[in-house]
Amino acid sequence: MSKIPAVARRMAHIQPFYVMDLLARARALEAQGRSIIHMEIGEPDFITPAPIIEAGQRALSAGHTHYTPALGLPALRQGIAASYQLDYGIAVEPSRVLVTPGSSGALQLVMSVLINPGDAVLMADPGYPCNRHFVRLVEGIPISVPVGSGTGYQLTADLVGRAWTPQTRAVLVASPSNPTGTLLSAKALREIYQIVKARGGVLIVDEIYQGLIYDGEGCSALSIADDIFVINSFSKFYGMTGWRLGWVVAPPGYVEPMDRLAQNIFLAASTLSQHAALEAFSDEVAAILEERRREYRQRRDYLLPALQSLGFDIPVVPGGAFYLYAGSRRLTPDSFKFAQSLLNEAGVAVTPGRDFGDHKPEQHIRFAYTTCLANLAEGVERIKCFLSQ
Repeated sequence: MSKIPAVARRMAHIQPFYVMDLLARARALEAQGRSIIHMEIGEPDFITPAPIIEAGQRALSAGHTHYTPALGLPALRQGIAASYQLDYGIAVEPSRVLVTPGSSGALQLVMSVLINPGDAVLMADPGYPCNRHFVRLVEGIPISVPVGSGTGYQLTADLVGRAWTPQTRAVLVASPSNPTGTLLSAKALREIYQIVKARGGVLIVDEIYQGLIYDGEGCSALSIADDIFVINSFSKFYGMTGWRLGWVVAPPGYVEPMDRLAQNIFLAASTLSQHAALEAFSDEVAAILEERRREYRQRRDYLLPALQSLGFDIPVVPGGAFYLYAGSRRLTPDSFKFAQSLLNEAGVAVTPGRDFGDHKPEQHIRFAYTTCLANLAEGVERIKCFLSQ
């Protein structure tokens, strides 16, 4: 049998989601009859709102199964643009909106049109792991900047300035963030933008959890300038994870090359998903989503003090998303082994810090409150019993 050619060298930098191994183990335990409390996966437990599902069914029945333009359905691009005016009072030209296969498709386009081999992209550590992999995919260099509770686990203009190198091309921030759920204020965003702009770089802002904010009002980076890339998605707030639909609002000069690239990479986002998403901005769906947002807040307000009472350290109250990034140093020297034992012995699945970067990952665990209050309470009780053993 002949030896297959070597895998491309870039793959050495593409790490797996460690939590997926834990999820596979959790599913195997469930198949054996074990009860598992899931606090590991960053996916809403709510199904897609019924009006969106019904819109998808109507589209399928009407035969909307052909390709759309690479930039997306014009009506959906208009709807997304209009949502910025409605929610934030920001006028966005529909021509700047590109509909993509999830926010991952948006990030792939952005990195591909911005980053040359050897260019660096600054991002927070801890942060969403795929971000650095999108940079690696285009032969760029992800620079992880350690952040802690002192800055709300977010980059600041000062941190950006100190981490900047001659190779730096872009800065990527997320508000609210994964895994910490913390936000950047409008002032902090503006300060980061100003230093990036002054140094000839580009700011990319991940706003996929923007609809899930619990303390105060959210702000979009689009209120600051029109030469910022803003990423969003129908997955988290709208509960459409499996529909794989996102978007990017791009600076005008980048739309044409992104259009060309989209035609070649994925041609277009799912037609059925786009037709369904047209209903996402309706008043009926807005009411459903507001009710869900309130429930997420109730879950946060229960789980945060409950975990603190067990010895977990959560120094910053997350203002959005559905995560708690908890310090576990007082309970274990190795959060990965802790997560494995917690699953096997107590039937509680959580995400170890090593999935989110290199800054003290062994001292942190992410809890996702994407399950009902009763399950969260059961999970807390199981953790309490596990710790007492």
